[in-house]
Amino acid sequence: MGVPNDRRYLKSHEWHKLSGDTCTIGITKFAADELTDITYVSMPKVGREVTAGQAFGEIESVKATSDLYCGMSGIVTEVNEKLNDSPELVNNDSYEAGWLIKIKVSDPSQHARLLSAADYEAQLGA
Repeated sequence: MGVPNDRRYLKSHEWHKLSGDTCTIGITKFAADELTDITYVSMPKVGREVTAGQAFGEIESVKATSDLYCGMSGIVTEVNEKLNDSPELVNNDSYEAGWLIKIKVSDPSQHARLLSAADYEAQLGA
């Protein structure tokens, strides 16, 4: 299964889907599968500033705990509250229902600097 072409990616396996000045961020199916059963997601509060290249939270699984990175700077406008009770949504539907946060981006042009789907897949050796 290929990665969606409608978003951009980080080498650390986060995806970024830009719509206007709002960017939805999650982790890729590859990352979710590598982590196996996700048990908890630590996300920032709404209103928090996030910076491109910096960690904004953590994701925990039965296998490991990993930092979550943001590829764009902005202000958190929404967090996926469903993950509090159902973190497995990230495993089951990482590109849609399992999204993590939404941010209002300060510079939408940052999106173009992230990896394309083809570049991300090449990194995986696909």
